[in-house]
Amino acid sequence: MKKVIICGLGAIGMTYAEKLVNSCFCDLRILVDKERLEKLVKNPPLFNGKALSLKYLLPEDDFKADIIIISTKSQGLQSALKNLKNHVKNKTYIISLINGISSEKIISEAFPEAIVLKSYFIGHSAVRIGNSVTQDGVGKIVIEENDYITQFFKENNIDFLIPDDIDYSMWLKFLLNLFSNQVSAVLNMTFGEMKTNNHFLNFAEKIIEEVKSIAKKEGIKNTDNLKDDAIKALSLMCNEGKTSMLQDILAKRKTEVDIFAGEVIRLGKFYNIPTPYNQVLYDLIKIAEEKNEHSIHSC
Repeated sequence: MKKVIICGLGAIGMTYAEKLVNSCFCDLRILVDKERLEKLVKNPPLFNGKALSLKYLLPEDDFKADIIIISTKSQGLQSALKNLKNHVKNKTYIISLINGISSEKIISEAFPEAIVLKSYFIGHSAVRIGNSVTQDGVGKIVIEENDYITQFFKENNIDFLIPDDIDYSMWLKFLLNLFSNQVSAVLNMTFGEMKTNNHFLNFAEKIIEEVKSIAKKEGIKNTDNLKDDAIKALSLMCNEGKTSMLQDILAKRKTEVDIFAGEVIRLGKFYNIPTPYNQVLYDLIKIAEEKNEHSIHSC
């Protein structure tokens, strides 16, 4: 049996915890700190209304993982890396399902002894309210080719896709997040509303052109295909679905804008490429975050 750790019990983490909790092929543990453990014991997580009976792991416990799935929000990555130190061995496989294009590099620098695979999750959006997640099961892990992980996914009926070019695929997902997550967070739009709104689609094209220039500088191939592929990816999303960033704004949580527009702005400055559309989205989302923070403190 493979020793498996999931770090991050949000919507995506819960989705894969539910798939692996009763697996005959792995010994699954959920990494938490003591404070989080107490809350989970009192209030067990629910996936599609069903309580999950999970085994939890503390940072100081002795459990060397064969496979680690990191599914925290980007803001929680540094804390996750600190908590994982005792559980990484030579050639531990690490799969990051964190949004953006930078987590794999950060993880590799923290754990040079591990094998960090380029990957991301794509699928219908999940709804998370507190410890409860609702998700229709439509989704897969897109990942670079690796026989060990491919066999693990097959054993556990985990849908996956190995693209011809993982770097292009990751930038495509990044681009989808840039124009769907961020605009939806500002304007409170579902995927269905975005698909049918011509002004939104015109604005999305401006975001795409802005990012294509940076992607070329980053050495990404076939960037001329990004526009059509990104709009096609949007068309496959569930009409009623809400992006994770919109859900964060509505729940008054911090968003991942720093790894979306913030990353584009940083790369734009590095390559001397203007990024006005991402700058506007960044500023508007930061305004919304501050507004939410003030409303929380005033309650």
